[in-house]
Amino acid sequence: MTVTYRQPGVALTDRHFTVPLDHDRPGGETIELYAREVVAVDKAHQDLPWLIYLQGGPGFGANRFIGRQAWLDRALQDHRVLLLDQRGTGHSTPANRQTLPLRGGPAEQAAYLTHFRADAIVRDCEAIRGEVTGGAPWTVLGQSFGGFCTVNYLSTHPEGLTAAVITGGLPSLDAHADDVYRAAYPRIERKVTAHYARYPQDVERARRIADHLLTHDVVLPNGYRLTVEAFQFLGLMLGGGDGSHRLHHLLEGAFVRTPQGPALSDAFQEHVQGLLSFAGHPLYALVHESIYGQDARPTAWSAERVRAEFPQFDAAKALAGDGPVLFTGESVHPWMFDCDPALRPLRETADLLAARTDWRPLYDPARLSVNEVPVAAAVYHDDMYVDTAHSLRTARAIRGLRTWVTDEFEHDGVRAGGPRVLDRLLALARDEV
Repeated sequence: MTVTYRQPGVALTDRHFTVPLDHDRPGGETIELYAREVVAVDKAHQDLPWLIYLQGGPGFGANRFIGRQAWLDRALQDHRVLLLDQRGTGHSTPANRQTLPLRGGPAEQAAYLTHFRADAIVRDCEAIRGEVTGGAPWTVLGQSFGGFCTVNYLSTHPEGLTAAVITGGLPSLDAHADDVYRAAYPRIERKVTAHYARYPQDVERARRIADHLLTHDVVLPNGYRLTVEAFQFLGLMLGGGDGSHRLHHLLEGAFVRTPQGPALSDAFQEHVQGLLSFAGHPLYALVHESIYGQDARPTAWSAERVRAEFPQFDAAKALAGDGPVLFTGESVHPWMFDCDPALRPLRETADLLAARTDWRPLYDPARLSVNEVPVAAAVYHDDMYVDTAHSLRTARAIRGLRTWVTDEFEHDGVRAGGPRVLDRLLALARDEV
């Protein structure tokens, strides 16, 4: 049953679809997809072109907006919008520690999860497009990993698109995961250095917390084991526009005095467990490195291996001297599956995915070089999550793609900049700027 309801200024309709788990076996097992249709109330009965939104991640359901928040306000001026929960996320046949055992053991779970990459997501879009639009092509807006999916869309099914808009999500067309992380660690270090320049008092605060974690066994209220490496992963916050400020506020309230001496405060622990837990998005941890798999080489816990090439990120070595403790972020490591109760049952599954050697290419450089779909992309200067140099090289490889390179926003620019960012990119795609 289709249900339509309202929020301020918008009419919403819940949409449900059935698609093959493996699109190469259309008669085989199926999974369910969920998407939320959004249209401006005063245009609910108009025949509008469609825009489909692909969320960042991987592993996150689409934004749950209230009314016409952020970029949605601009999109609704001339589109109906479909907010898709990509397969395995949100209400789309979720894949997590509770559901994956239905597949069998780790080997069966890992085989199942090979169908949750960008190529399968794009084929899902094509499978439902006819039902949604009547067969008409639509505009795609891809944020971060959603941009990776969009480049796959341009490579494999450009006939389904009237235009493509990408925000912070132009991937390298041929980089192995090792190349991605060798570019990432220096970029992350720059973000941390900038944070300490803004908040020099946080250098000592971070050292004090790291020292405490190296000498105490800290288990957060949800069962998460807070190690020094997990604490460093809070650098993930530094990729957002207000992340440095939020990290500062978190660090300043880390300790309280107790009868047993200084301890990490309940408030600090409560906040940290919400930031570190993968309970709401386990696919991010499970398939994150596989989004870079495109050949016979395994990803083999790339971020962990490459980190060893950057000893300045070793907290114990930093504490042995007088250097700052460097935060990390935008990487997945095997220790996460030991620390996080939401991931512990999936450790062997993750190991099997990291060892796979049969990844298929995700992008088609030859097809992209003759692209005819109008494309515009926001590339954020020194983006912590997606390497700017990789993005610009890809931009040059896609015929007709127009870029907006800016340092006004960080990786979350489409959220922070809202309608203004989307308006500029739509205008670029239409060649109006």
